[in-house]
Amino acid sequence: MAVFSATGKVVSPTRLEVSARQFTLTIDEPPNLGGEDAGANPVEFVLAALMGCLNVVIHTVAKEKGVEVRSLALSAEGDLDPAGFMGKDDSVRAGYQEIRLEVIIDADADEATVREIVEISKKRCPVSDNLANVTPVSIDTVISGS
Repeated sequence: MAVFSATGKVVSPTRLEVSARQFTLTIDEPPNLGGEDAGANPVEFVLAALMGCLNVVIHTVAKEKGVEVRSLALSAEGDLDPAGFMGKDDSVRAGYQEIRLEVIIDADADEATVREIVEISKKRCPVSDNLANVTPVSIDTVISGS
C-alpha cells in the first residue's frame, strides 16, 4: 500500500502553501471570493488532479496495449453552486454537481481501441475513482495554544 501525504501552511484566510514531497503548491481564491489570486483555487486543483492522473493512466494503458500516443490534450470544467459551501442553501452540494472532461488524443490505433483505452483509464485513474466513489475522510482536530 502506497501512502501519499501533504502538509499545508496558512498564509491568509484564502491562501495555503502546500508541501508535497519537494514541491510547493500555492492555493488561493480569486479576488471575487476574497483571495489575492496567488494560485489556482481548491476546486481548480481537483480538475487539474483529474487531468494529471488521466494523462498518466492513458499513457500507461496505451503502452500496455502497444499503442503509441502521438499527442494528448485534456480539458475539464465543472458546475459548482457556491450556495452550498457558503452555507446559504443546505440542499445544495458543496462540491461539483458535474465534471466534464474532454480528451483529445492522436494515437496509432483505430477509434474503437482509442475509446477502449480511455474507458479503461477512467476506471483505473485513482483521482477519477475518488471523485466517482465515496472515500472515507477522517478529520482530527487538535486544539493548540490556550
